[in-house]
Amino acid sequence: YGSSPERELIPYTALGILLLIIAALLAYAGICRSLSYAQLFSSVCLTVSALWCGSGLVYILVGQGVLQPTDLRSSLIPGLAAFTLALLIIGSVALIVKKAVLAVIAIGISLACAHQIAGLAAAGFGQSATAANYLVVCLVGVYFGVGRLLSIITHGKVEPPGTGLKRKAELKTEQNQGCSDAVSVGLVMNLLSASVLACPLLGVVPRLFTGHVPWLWTAGVYQLGMCVLFYRAMDTLVATFYGFTALLRFAEGYSALLSFYSIQPFSPVPFPVVFSVLFFVLALFSCQKSLLEGLYQLFFVAYCIAIAAQPQGFFQGGTQGVQAAIFVVSACMLLITTFNMVSSTMIPTGQGYFKALVTRMQRFTLRAHDKELHTPHLGYSKYADAEVLGHACNVLAAFAVTATIGDRNPLYVLVLPWVVVAGGALQLLCGSVAFARGKTFESAVFMVYGMMWTVWGLTRYGGLYGETRGFNVSVGIITFMLFNILVTAAALFLNIAWFVYSFTFQLILISFLLDAVGALPFGYDIGVTIIFGLVSFYCFLGHLFNSTFQSPQIPFGKPFLKLRGVGGGANVCPHVPARKATSVQQIAEIMKNGGICGMPTDTVYVLVAACNRPDAVVKAYKVKKQAQDRPMSMWISSIKQLEPVRHLMSPLLLDFMQAAWPSSISMVILRGMCAFVDVCLFEYHRNPYLSAAVESTHRPEILSLYPWSAPSFHILACPVCIIASVATHSKES
Repeated sequence: YGSSPERELIPYTALGILLLIIAALLAYAGICRSLSYAQLFSSVCLTVSALWCGSGLVYILVGQGVLQPTDLRSSLIPGLAAFTLALLIIGSVALIVKKAVLAVIAIGISLACAHQIAGLAAAGFGQSATAANYLVVCLVGVYFGVGRLLSIITHGKVEPPGTGLKRKAELKTEQNQGCSDAVSVGLVMNLLSASVLACPLLGVVPRLFTGHVPWLWTAGVYQLGMCVLFYRAMDTLVATFYGFTALLRFAEGYSALLSFYSIQPFSPVPFPVVFSVLFFVLALFSCQKSLLEGLYQLFFVAYCIAIAAQPQGFFQGGTQGVQAAIFVVSACMLLITTFNMVSSTMIPTGQGYFKALVTRMQRFTLRAHDKELHTPHLGYSKYADAEVLGHACNVLAAFAVTATIGDRNPLYVLVLPWVVVAGGALQLLCGSVAFARGKTFESAVFMVYGMMWTVWGLTRYGGLYGETRGFNVSVGIITFMLFNILVTAAALFLNIAWFVYSFTFQLILISFLLDAVGALPFGYDIGVTIIFGLVSFYCFLGHLFNSTFQSPQIPFGKPFLKLRGVGGGANVCPHVPARKATSVQQIAEIMKNGGICGMPTDTVYVLVAACNRPDAVVKAYKVKKQAQDRPMSMWISSIKQLEPVRHLMSPLLLDFMQAAWPSSISMVILRGMCAFVDVCLFEYHRNPYLSAAVESTHRPEILSLYPWSAPSFHILACPVCIIASVATHSKES
């Protein structure tokens, strides 16, 4: 702030890069503290990080000559105004709950932003007040850092006031608040976008232009990050909402970017109309969290309708007027959310009314929102299901491509951000979340469809396509078609909805291919995209409805084909917690019926099968590659189970068993007269859940021996030997 119009103290590019580095560090600190439930601290860090990120990008644009130094006023004021109000609200809440350090930092930066706005609006005002406020923030930051360092070095013996960490009781209280810090940051980003779009309407800045792109895209990136955090917090409704708003931020920034080329894109009607329907459906289901949240989302329904009503979209007064209303409502929501996050006294938000209404309806039963609702299909994923957002993205991308380009430059029609961001980036995010949850089929579909929408959107609506037509353009589309044929075939084993979903997308790929070779019939592309969009909307509504209500359920249909075997072609492989007795019994029943299971032992994971089911033992043996090098062992759950073969063992061996078992030690014991080899391998593990599974699988009525052999090894099933296992680790490990 020692710079002047005549002389730069720090070059704008260097200043921008420095601010981006600080923004990245603050974002890292905010996300880490968010995951550890230091919520108000996280809100301050992420909000200030967004401020430095947007400001840094503006300074870089000025330093690189994209913007003129005279454009700094119009570029910075809308963003600074939003952060002035946001940080003032957060700082006031911190002051109320006696968080002195956070209050001084937030209010200090808020006052600095306000003085910077005054300095930009009136050249004679100067920047001394801005620098003084930032100096106070720096001193408080140094105090807090030194205090934490002293506390760590002295193991808590020296702890200056206001620098202590939370006690366990306070931590548990904040854990019950969910991911409210991410809600606050998401609301700040809505406040930022609304400020940028409302300022031209209020005459604060002359128009929406390239200098506003950094603020809008910063809001979009941070809302995408909040979307991921909400999936991690198992809140699919709010995650879907901020996925939608992030899409709007990128579209607003794209429209502002085109003003650099003197282009004001035309906004087709179908997409914002469909978007308003999706927002409305989401708002209805969000009322189960609170009525205030549902009402807030209705403002975005009005925003999408305003975009559809005026062809110039974000540049029209009606759209900007709705954003002015969103600015006011977002500020109120930020105050309520932040206060409820840290205070024991709650401001009413209308919680419980939705549940009370549904309980009066005998036909509807709400689903319990507990951890089991988001149990992954495989592994221990920490993310909720993202299929609702994935299907919504396909709805948006499908209706976006119904826009007719004609002979116009595709950049003059607002299609590119809807297809590339909604169909591409957001769907790739949903595919990644599905993969983390063990949904291999769904993740493959979302990722491939996302790649297709991205490539086709950039090619067709990014001005790269031109008039080129021919087989060379269609080669890539043919590869996607071949892969989608495999997807469609796999969907036959899942359900009818997924089969229709993948089949109708194949029709869209055919329309892309026909367009590439110049043989597209009139109206075919619009027809198939509408069909695919309606199918995607059905899946969107079905997943949203079924995750809210336990009964009734929107049907997705049964699979056309079923696999043979113990699983019966079930679409979910049981993945159950070992600590539950019902889980142990479920695994035992599977093995009794000839199935195989993966189980943890004291050392490694193993594939297990019941020894009285030789077919299951063969299956477990053949699943692992190079099974000849993996000796199969027999597990017991008690040494008493070896009583029938006690006469084959020496007293020394029996004493050693009593002393060593249960443990990871395996013992080689002589076999009975009916065996084909002389010895067998026994194990008695320490794991109590594994022993319970062995006990549950045992059938007392089996009294005779069941000799059985397989290539390169022999195994014997008997009443005292219940489970055969083959280790799934390699020889090297």
